[in-house]
Amino acid sequence: MKRFVFFCFCLLAWNVDYAQQKYTPYVILVSFDGFRYDYVSKFNPPNFKEFINKGAAAEGMIPSFPSKTFPNHYTLVTGLYPGHHGLVDNSFYDPSLHKLYSMKDKSVVSDTAFYGGTPLWQLAQQQGIHAASFFWVGSEAPIKGMMPDYSLVYNEAVPNEERVNQTITWLKLPEEKRPHFISLYFSLVDSEGHKSGTNSDDLRKAVWKADSVLGYLVNQLNTVDLPVNIILVSDHGMYELKQEEATYIVLSKLYDATDTSIITSNGGTQAHIYTRKADSLYNVIKKQESHFKVYKRSTMPKAWHYNVPRAGDLLIVAEPGYYIQDKARAFGNLKSTAFGVHGYDPGVVKEMRGIFYAMGPNIKPGTIKPFENVHVYPFVAHILGLKTPAGIDGDFNVLKAYYKR
Repeated sequence: MKRFVFFCFCLLAWNVDYAQQKYTPYVILVSFDGFRYDYVSKFNPPNFKEFINKGAAAEGMIPSFPSKTFPNHYTLVTGLYPGHHGLVDNSFYDPSLHKLYSMKDKSVVSDTAFYGGTPLWQLAQQQGIHAASFFWVGSEAPIKGMMPDYSLVYNEAVPNEERVNQTITWLKLPEEKRPHFISLYFSLVDSEGHKSGTNSDDLRKAVWKADSVLGYLVNQLNTVDLPVNIILVSDHGMYELKQEEATYIVLSKLYDATDTSIITSNGGTQAHIYTRKADSLYNVIKKQESHFKVYKRSTMPKAWHYNVPRAGDLLIVAEPGYYIQDKARAFGNLKSTAFGVHGYDPGVVKEMRGIFYAMGPNIKPGTIKPFENVHVYPFVAHILGLKTPAGIDGDFNVLKAYYKR
């Protein structure tokens, strides 16, 4: 009898453990880079519309300043503003490291010195949960000595379906190896938005291709008997400009860019200037303000959370509709060609807003008022049962109403 009772106890314990394994939540954080908040209503992609109808959907998600790819992807997985996590732009200079960071430079992209905060994959691993990343800013650097359990070096040429297939393969691993947090990235909408602007038929086709990718992901997840939450986000929106001379602010006309005491990192919508001549150079540029503003670091708006050395001693910020270039250029036959940019102040320029759509067993359906993207981090962490680090900028209470146990 005692053996039978012991056997029943062990069986019950195994069943409870199995149930906990099966129903411990999963989160796939999916980024469609450059997917503007109004593209669904503008282009009517069916899978996105169905996803929104079944889940929670924000009227728009507000990026952090500047509304660029690298700063905001890293904000999404750290809950910190760019000025607090360190990636203040797609490219910038670090005066203490004496290094230029550029998203196209693999040597610095994998340099942990540039990354602050605790990314979601690392937070999960620290608390006993496996994590994977099929491309995400920061996932190629061993931040605090730790990489995601599964990750890949960024390669834009990898087909989107292959990215989905690998995600499903990870979810079909044995429980002891299976990631409960996966980040997944797609660039097709952003790439086309840059090329042809926000009103082109080519962009519509790109949005519909993204829609097919979403449909494929959802269909493939039906083959996995797991409680998976899908959160769709974008890092920023897009603003259409015209390829004509009047669009551009030319740095070489504002100051002597050949002066070796001045380091400039031009991001198009902002230009970061690092120099010991900040006061005198500020006066020179200030007198020429036209369709841009120049700031000393100490005078930058507090809402930007940008008073850090990497942001520059001076910052030139273009007005919406204008773009910064290093030197004047020839335009040829391109004067009427539209193109898309981002980076403007998301607190002012609505076109910079991205998306937040969520669906799954731990998501309450509903419409969410626009909110800042720093709040995604604690929301994902809460779904996964993770404790967030002290000092993050995000607050779970912002999205608490859309969490379901």
